[in-house]
Amino acid sequence: MPKIKTHSGAKKRFKLTKNGNVKRGKAYRSHILTKKSTKLKRGFRKASYADKTNAAAVKSMLPYA
Repeated sequence: MPKIKTHSGAKKRFKLTKNGNVKRGKAYRSHILTKKSTKLKRGFRKASYADKTNAAAVKSMLPYA
């Protein structure tokens, strides 16, 4: 059997935790930050977890993670 290729976009955006959760960064933090509040931007720094409905799809894109 040939090796499965890892999805290049997914490997840059997601990490798998020890418990099998999919860790992800927050959206809307890259540009047009002047109109966003400091409190909102501070919340964007924290990582969160992918929803369980999307977790299986992400895990299939990261076969060796």
